[in-house]
Amino acid sequence: MRLVQVTIPAGKREAIEEALEEDVEYVLTDETSGREYTAIAYIPLPRNAVEPVLEQLREAGIDEQAQTVVVEANTVISRRFEELQDRYAEEKSEERIAREELTSKARDLAPATWSYAILTVVSAVIATAGLLLDSPAVIVGSMVIAPLIGPAMAASVGTVVDDDELFRRGVGLQIAGLGLAVLSAAVFAFLVRNLYLIPPGFDVTATPAIRERLLPDFLSLVVALGAGVAGVVSLSTGVSTALVGVMIAVALIPPAATVGIGIAWGLPTVSLGAGVLTLVNVLSINLAALAVLWYLGYRPTHWFREDEARARTLKRVLTLAVAIAVLSVFLGGVTYDTYTRATVDGQIDEAVADIVTQTPEASVQDISIERSSGLFFQQPQRVVVTVGSPPTDPPPDLAARIDERLDALLEDDVATEIRHVPTEAAA
Repeated sequence: MRLVQVTIPAGKREAIEEALEEDVEYVLTDETSGREYTAIAYIPLPRNAVEPVLEQLREAGIDEQAQTVVVEANTVISRRFEELQDRYAEEKSEERIAREELTSKARDLAPATWSYAILTVVSAVIATAGLLLDSPAVIVGSMVIAPLIGPAMAASVGTVVDDDELFRRGVGLQIAGLGLAVLSAAVFAFLVRNLYLIPPGFDVTATPAIRERLLPDFLSLVVALGAGVAGVVSLSTGVSTALVGVMIAVALIPPAATVGIGIAWGLPTVSLGAGVLTLVNVLSINLAALAVLWYLGYRPTHWFREDEARARTLKRVLTLAVAIAVLSVFLGGVTYDTYTRATVDGQIDEAVADIVTQTPEASVQDISIERSSGLFFQQPQRVVVTVGSPPTDPPPDLAARIDERLDALLEDDVATEIRHVPTEAAA
């Protein structure tokens, strides 16, 4: 529930009363400050009735110069108010807040530049430490303080309500925030590496928390789109955005920190994979937010600006969609590479098991596949098979048969190594 307080300009009191008398209960008090306003109207409304009632007041003569305050009301006891709730529950979503309230919340979520910069740097540094430590708890902690939900929501709200200032601020904060996160992560990772705070020769690509952000696939796109939808739904329903902000930070802060780690270690492939993931995520969050806001029916204040806002929204949606499609070529390549690698690994395991099982006394203990260097499209170069056999029997001769089968399977000359270990079953 909301309590709307509106100042009524001189000469408009009767028209305002007629507009309000048809639908809602209200209270008028005289305005005695001697300015151009003659009265103040206090109007209790259901949350989803605020926007249509304000539109009626504008049609009756309330202009943008009039002071309008919308505050949250805990309890309203009135039979007519209950009837109003029932009527608007049928016409509009009960959870949807007014356009004016949405815009105000979006502005509040776009923080002051100084605090935004500090929180972004701190969250990026903590995320970098968590990635290097392979600590999920530390990484999650960095997401809690990341202030990234506000700029994304501000840019999207500014687009659909045709507020250029809000849109520019949201876009600017997103660009600056991600750039600052990458820079601070790179500086911190460089210090960690050169001050020997981690062991020399530490392989960042072997760390699971980092590696999972180097090879993003299409599931990463789903995560980002879901985060954008959740952010808009939480904002437009007036509920807390704190937890949703963590979800958006999940999609942005760790990948940005991974880009910084790649820069500090001088590994372009690391920065490339994580950088694509970061760009895809931020674009997808904005695309989902724009689409959901327009679907929920948010439009500019004045109807004659609606066509312009629709054109801008469509243009920006298409731009984001094209950019995501281009970057998705990379995601598609990674997805295909992951599928191909899993398929080849399964074929190798099956081929080795088929040959070893032909020797009753032998059993496969382990299969290790060594691949070519790089992060993408690695080809098997060496297969190490550990075979167990009873200690009283001579090791079975399997190397030639396995090597021949794998060369034919992979259509390449792959080195094969057989390691025998004695195995003994308890009676």
